[in-house]
Amino acid sequence: MNKKFIISWVVAFVVWTVGGFVVHVLWLGGDYEKLANLARPEEAQEALMHFMLLAHVLMAGAFVWIYQRGNENKPWMEQGLRYGIAIALLAPIPTYMMYYVVQPTSGMLTIKQLTADSVVVILVALIVAFLNKPTAMSSGDAA
Repeated sequence: MNKKFIISWVVAFVVWTVGGFVVHVLWLGGDYEKLANLARPEEAQEALMHFMLLAHVLMAGAFVWIYQRGNENKPWMEQGLRYGIAIALLAPIPTYMMYYVVQPTSGMLTIKQLTADSVVVILVALIVAFLNKPTAMSSGDAA
């Protein structure tokens, strides 16, 4: 682990966690209140929040680790978009589609969830790509 990895991991964790809060608490909180019978009571969720934070720590670390190993000498924005879309197709999009099959939620909520979480993933990918762009000395290209 080098300095760039650690910084990218911390930044990805913060952005992903804040993005999750904005999406799932601020924006979709009202939708989730209508489905309270499908979730733990709020007090129980708060008592288990350390697992949510640990999940974001693990996701962010793995996200950066995979990105750094697949990083090519190409413009960072192009790589970030490509990576973010690939991860969105791997994680939030199929996950919420599967949840829709087994949980009695609306199709509109599913669309909101998979769209918003995909946007967050793409944003995190762009930030990680920016933080890991090649330096002018290492690649001869400041892109």
